[in-house]
Amino acid sequence: MSETIVIAEMNNNTIHPSTAELVAAACALGSEPTLVVPCTDAGAADSAATWTGLSGLIAAKSTAFENYDAAGWASALDAVMPQGTIVTGASPQSKDLAARIAARRSLPVVQDVVKIDGNQVTSPVYSGKAMQTVALGGASVVSVRFNVFAPVQGGGQNSVSVVDTTGDVATSVQEFMARASERLDVSEANIVISGGRGMGSPDNFSHLEAVADTIGAAVGASRAAVDTWEAIPHSMQVGQTGKTVNPNLYIAVGISGAIQHLAGMRSSRYIVAINKDADAPIFKHADYGIVATWEEALPVLQAQFQSMMG
Repeated sequence: MSETIVIAEMNNNTIHPSTAELVAAACALGSEPTLVVPCTDAGAADSAATWTGLSGLIAAKSTAFENYDAAGWASALDAVMPQGTIVTGASPQSKDLAARIAARRSLPVVQDVVKIDGNQVTSPVYSGKAMQTVALGGASVVSVRFNVFAPVQGGGQNSVSVVDTTGDVATSVQEFMARASERLDVSEANIVISGGRGMGSPDNFSHLEAVADTIGAAVGASRAAVDTWEAIPHSMQVGQTGKTVNPNLYIAVGISGAIQHLAGMRSSRYIVAINKDADAPIFKHADYGIVATWEEALPVLQAQFQSMMG
């Protein structure tokens, strides 16, 4: 197996905890990886200095990393990273970046990997209806879903190499006029509660948010809800044309279970469905089902969760 490089998942110039999962996934490919941290302040890489499983730690410093831009990030990282297999997260941003880098280096790319066995990587295809296993014959780009691999732990000792890559970027995004919600992103959460058009109104999503705040969940939505109500942003959409999630617990409220929605959440460890229609397709894929309106079910769930959480 060629050298392996992990691109850190970043959040406001801070290494996201899911990066430790990516390092573990890279180790499963057969070699300890080099972790590359895209940052505006090289101190951001210090949090990974004690991680085990690393052969190197590079702080790629550039003003281009202040705001995400696929072309700028790919250019800056391409100038810093050694040749080899590249591992990224499977967030929408990271999958976009993975494709850009694969194109720049003329490498094959495998997205949404959920299992690694040596050079064999497995990912869902056909909207999650089947799984494919691909043998990596050389350097490749691989994006890995979160909440699949156990993260590496502390106890290591890694020195940080700082590389300024600002001069390798032709263009970069300087400012966003509007930013997304500060709530937990559905693609990174261990628990997700999503609402569909059965919620009746975007205002009623506040009831989902209340439950989410109690149990530390992210709030998602179906495509029908996003398309129907302008107040529900696309960033919340779970499904084939939205975000793919892989939480330990997925709660679907007022969601019928269209195939495109199932494609984005069917790999969740446990699925709980709440729908007033007993024949809704979502119940065929749920581990637990509640036939009730959201008005009947959510207050009871909220009270039980509050009792459990103390």
